Amino acid sequence: MSDQEITPLLSENSPQLVPVLPLRDVVVYPHMVIPLFVGREKSIEALDAAMQDNKKILLLAQKNAEVDEPSQDDLYNIGTLSTILQMLKLPDGTIKVLVEGGERVIVDSLLETNGYFSASVQNLEKPAVIDEREAEVLVRSVLNLFDQYVKLNKKVPPEILTSLSGIDDPSRLADTISAHMSLKLDEKQEILEIRDPRQRLEHIMSKIEGEIDLMHIEKRIRGRVKQQMEKSQREYYLNEQMKAIQKELGELDEVPNEVDDLQDKIEKSGMTGEAREKADSELNKLKMMSPMSAEATVVRNYID
Repeated sequence: MSDQEITPLLSENSPQLVPVLPLRDVVVYPHMVIPLFVGREKSIEALDAAMQDNKKILLLAQKNAEVDEPSQDDLYNIGTLSTILQMLKLPDGTIKVLVEGGERVIVDSLLETNGYFSASVQNLEKPAVIDEREAEVLVRSVLNLFDQYVKLNKKVPPEILTSLSGIDDPSRLADTISAHMSLKLDEKQEILEIRDPRQRLEHIMSKIEGEIDLMHIEKRIRGRVKQQMEKSQREYYLNEQMKAIQKELGELDEVPNEVDDLQDKIEKSGMTGEAREKADSELNKLKMMSPMSAEATVVRNYID
């Protein structure tokens, strides 16, 4: 089958129109089970219609999540024909619905009837035509890369790696990995629209590599910031510790008077420019020293 070929999804005995549920900020892939919270009137009508028929619902992502009343132009024309597994009406009027993604489909026509969108669709699923050895190498490469991704991205549960190891179908593997990646909606939609499983896996590999590079950069930046913070905290701690030691030695009360005297001398000396900067710098050093230290004596004499 060529990339241009599409086949009718529904048989002659099946309904020709499927209720449409527009989605904000999420792309649902085949085999993906996900809870959705629905509050818009048209969407609730579409769910009710699907429940009264065969529980089939077409999930189409919105191009812009901010649009509250999407038109046909606001929806992607490739989505996932899904099955409603469970539906629960909540006290606030919204509906929690559990759906399972089925086939990739393309919208043939989209109509608004009975207060909600309905669509006729055609199947976009393409059987994997790939050498067995090549498929094995590709799958192993993707899994190794995704393992690195999971270790760097703490938002992805490590348990997903165990689930992935049991998936032999390249198409399903690609979709499952994509569902767990932190990608923008248009990037997830792009993956949904790639029919060929091999091309989809290769595309996902490039996405994972890009995300890993970004996370390494973020990790280096966080490391530098942490070092700077630790240095500042260490200096603050040492300064406080020095003050505590001076207080224990009974010297703290004497230091401010001496420092104040020297500050007055500097102010009254009429020094300007480089000489004043040097005197202020030495005075700041003196504030941090023990009055009894030899270095403090040298600094006091220098300022005098």
